[in-house]
Amino acid sequence: MAGFRIGRGRDNNRTPQQPPRQQPYGQQQPPPYGSQPYPPAGTPPQQQWPQQGAPGGHGEPEYFDPYGQQPQAQPPYGSGGPAYTNDNPGHTQVFAFGEDPYSQGATYQAGAAAAAPAGPRLPWKELLRGIVTSPGQTFLQMRDYAVWGPALIVTFLYGLLAVFGLDDAREDVIKATLSQAVPIVLSAGVGFVICGLVLGAVTHTLARQLGGDGAWQPTVGLSMLVMSVTDAPRLLFAMFLGGDNMVVQVLGWATWLAAGALFTSLISKSHDLPWPKALGASAIQLVALLSIIKLGTL
Repeated sequence: MAGFRIGRGRDNNRTPQQPPRQQPYGQQQPPPYGSQPYPPAGTPPQQQWPQQGAPGGHGEPEYFDPYGQQPQAQPPYGSGGPAYTNDNPGHTQVFAFGEDPYSQGATYQAGAAAAAPAGPRLPWKELLRGIVTSPGQTFLQMRDYAVWGPALIVTFLYGLLAVFGLDDAREDVIKATLSQAVPIVLSAGVGFVICGLVLGAVTHTLARQLGGDGAWQPTVGLSMLVMSVTDAPRLLFAMFLGGDNMVVQVLGWATWLAAGALFTSLISKSHDLPWPKALGASAIQLVALLSIIKLGTL
């Protein structure tokens, strides 16, 4: 019983601790000048924000209103209501993820349906002239236009004349009768058209494999025009001097190098590729042209 009384005496003599009473709002003693305001006892510390723009003016956070006044909810964007005032106190500006505020528009990609072409379609005369005088601008402007008409006609006419630029084929046509010579010449024209289509398709496929994004119709059509137009000077001299003439041979190598430069520019503009990849995509077509036309192994 002594232990019970002693323990009860200790409990009776202990003065219960009571939390200090918080003074009503507005009657609190201000802290010393230059010190931070202390929070009430038992209140977890809160992050203090600058007093500029605070509704209460007592150092409360911007989103805390001691008088119970909350900012009016803003209507959602696009609902027709008043515009947001993100600079006012208590308002937060909303940003959408995945949007680039500095993006002013999509970059053009060749072959894309949504992108606008670089210019209007060129007539066939300006197209042929542009391939020789300003190839880069011409290929850039015609990269989304099919040029089947000029490509097929020019390549077919080039094939008809190419027979007379090859020594063996020219001898066969000269010795043959008219009824025999016409099929030979026509078959040569059709053969060059088919050859141009196949080589252009191969070049386009290689360009796509290397990361290009151009359309196949402009690529094939323009490649046929490049093949025919670049070899026209050599063919003109070969018809009169023969394919084995030294002048014709030198001119043939020069025009072949020019064809390589034009093919590189064509694939670079049409497929948005750097020139090393564009040249690599044109490699098979250049080797084929060197073997068939320049070396006369048709």
